[in-house]
Amino acid sequence: MSKILSKPQVDYQKTKVKFEEKSAILNKRIEETRVLREITQEVMEGLVMETGFHDAFNALTIAENELIDWSHTTIKREKTYLDNKESFDRMYENLNSNPKARATIIDLAMRIR
Repeated sequence: MSKILSKPQVDYQKTKVKFEEKSAILNKRIEETRVLREITQEVMEGLVMETGFHDAFNALTIAENELIDWSHTTIKREKTYLDNKESFDRMYENLNSNPKARATIIDLAMRIR
């Protein structure tokens, strides 16, 4: 039986897949371009925009933020959260300065039922 996901979880999954697709396209274009010329900052910026990677990254960030906000509200009724409130709150406070904490919260948010 598959688990029922919330809207923020579904949106995050869809956006992550789209981001990974755009990332693969960008990597392929970088390799193709590298054969023809040097990859300068200007060339890289052009490839990022041309492949849609920039938009996909922004959409992923928005989906992550919505997932994180939803999880912070939802988790507050869980026993694990209540038992470790200070630790969880510290992780949520450090999301923007600690990529590892952000990844952990996103991973945990995807496990909420």
